[in-house]
Amino acid sequence: MNQRAQVSKGKALLRTFWKYRALYLISVPGIIYFIVFKYVPLLGSVIAFQDYNIFSGIKGSEWVGLEHFHRMFAHYDFLNVLKNTLLIGLYDLVIAFPAPIVLALLLNELRVVVYKRLLQTVVYMPHFLSWVIVSGIAVGILSPSTGAVNQFIAWLGFEKIYFLGEESWIRTVLIGSGVWRDSGYGTIIYLAALAGINPDLYEAAEVDGASRWRQTLSITLPSLLPTIMILFLLHIGKFLDFGFERVFVFLNPLNKDNGEILDTYIYQAGLMDQQFSYTTAIGLFKALVGLFLISTGNFFSKKTTGESLY
Repeated sequence: MNQRAQVSKGKALLRTFWKYRALYLISVPGIIYFIVFKYVPLLGSVIAFQDYNIFSGIKGSEWVGLEHFHRMFAHYDFLNVLKNTLLIGLYDLVIAFPAPIVLALLLNELRVVVYKRLLQTVVYMPHFLSWVIVSGIAVGILSPSTGAVNQFIAWLGFEKIYFLGEESWIRTVLIGSGVWRDSGYGTIIYLAALAGINPDLYEAAEVDGASRWRQTLSITLPSLLPTIMILFLLHIGKFLDFGFERVFVFLNPLNKDNGEILDTYIYQAGLMDQQFSYTTAIGLFKALVGLFLISTGNFFSKKTTGESLY
């Protein structure tokens, strides 16, 4: 009886596969891409447990166990960089993540269609600039001698600030430049979700005397909550992955102590100083923390809101 059930299930699976053969065929290049460029390179992570030598290769390198992980947590530079990464990631989560939501809500309230489309285009455009260009714009605007910001500060009667030359300002510059560059582009998903809200809900609320602010709190935000939760889970999954280019273009010896993150530290220690095993251990640590955060966030999201990634 069990054998017949298994045969029947196998036939049903084959019929399903044949029915949607076009979709499975389209997915093959994507599957191959992830296998070749995402999963196969994971095998190289084994060098985190070796004293890797590029001439001896993985097979000929000496195994050292968890030595690089012990060194990682005992090294002052790493602990300082980890602190910077956590703080910058936290600021990004608190400030940069809600920015597209607020911007999408404001854009949604505009009633003049031409002005709304023009404003959307203007706020989208910075996303298509590379971080090199963004850093050049920031350097020009924040220059202590000719920058518009410092000119305004001097006009108010205060002393000019060397934003990129003081440790205390580098995190603000990093988060602020990210908000300016990516907030507009991040509104696309939220505006699409807003467009899917049933307008009858707003009409009924208006009949009941609800103000625009009350409609936003009672209709718009609850309707956006599933989208917000999914994007929040994706965001915390890359909590320690702030971005190499985003930080590297702003770093200099004057702000490095407060601005260096794990990605730039891996570049310096791994590629420049050729500490391949040590930086691979750091990369594994980042991946495990990201996996833990996204799994934990997904669990609590599923329990509290019913929304989850899986």
